[in-house]
Amino acid sequence: MANGVTYGITFPFRDSFDGKYLDLTDFEDQEVRSSLIHLLLTRKGARYFLPDFGTRLYEYIFEPLDGPTFNQIESEIRDSVGKYIPNLQINTISITDASTEEGTNPTTTQDGMTNNTIALPGRAGLEYTAKVRIDYTITNNVFNQSDFIIINI
Repeated sequence: MANGVTYGITFPFRDSFDGKYLDLTDFEDQEVRSSLIHLLLTRKGARYFLPDFGTRLYEYIFEPLDGPTFNQIESEIRDSVGKYIPNLQINTISITDASTEEGTNPTTTQDGMTNNTIALPGRAGLEYTAKVRIDYTITNNVFNQSDFIIINI
């Protein structure tokens, strides 16, 4: 914990080992990462007073895995992030067909943290799954921090 300061609740939710009910983010980059995952996995219209919050990624399940669909997914992600997380700069979004890969294993980020692949619930079949990797930079302080997340759609 950074001097007893916490920023918010981690997403996806986890139990706390510190005696709190839920695990909290200790650093600002963890909070931005949690906010990004929360934004991407929330359906548009699911929040009552923020009907534009979230993405339409769930609508692309079972869509053809081709260039136009990948362009729509990328556009959806860039629009939502630009509107709700202004201090996050998306460097690249690479979307590939997950069936062309051997499998998805946890990877390690530059700062040594384990990055697990996030999958939409109940949608793990590789034959119709797109793998979305988002490389981003947090631009709200002197030292820019880069990281990435991987989501299976």
